[in-house]
Amino acid sequence: MAFMVKSMVGGQLKNLTGGLGGEEKGEGEKSPAEAQGMTREEYEEYQKQLVEEKMERDAQFAQRKAERATLRTHFRDKYRLPKNETDDSQIQLAGGDVELPKELAKMIEQDNEEEEEKDSVIGQLTNIQSLDLDSLKDKAQATLEDLKQSAEKCSVM
Repeated sequence: MAFMVKSMVGGQLKNLTGGLGGEEKGEGEKSPAEAQGMTREEYEEYQKQLVEEKMERDAQFAQRKAERATLRTHFRDKYRLPKNETDDSQIQLAGGDVELPKELAKMIEQDNEEEEEKDSVIGQLTNIQSLDLDSLKDKAQATLEDLKQSAEKCSVM
């Protein structure tokens, strides 16, 4: 609210005084280096540093994007989902050889170990232990008796 009052009243005051309040000397004539209190060489060096820092930030950002794209690609492969062209292009922009962060790589490795364990013979044996053997035995005997009865009724034999 103070801003609105200042802008409304301040503009009218300047019009009334006609700019008699004193003109700023040479403000428009100063170079950007002088405006920041530096020599021209210092200002050029400062600008170079800014450009280099921006390039480093952009490279780090592209690397992070590629790491995320690699992770998404891994999960798409794991769960057999369709591939995404955007992820592939991000990985290629980062140089194609992107490593996952250590923590994420450990998580993926643990998931893979758990899946291998489930797919192994030992994993299947643990699943067999949870079966109800009595009901399985009863079903097998009932099926066997049905086969014997159908064999007795068969006219070919």
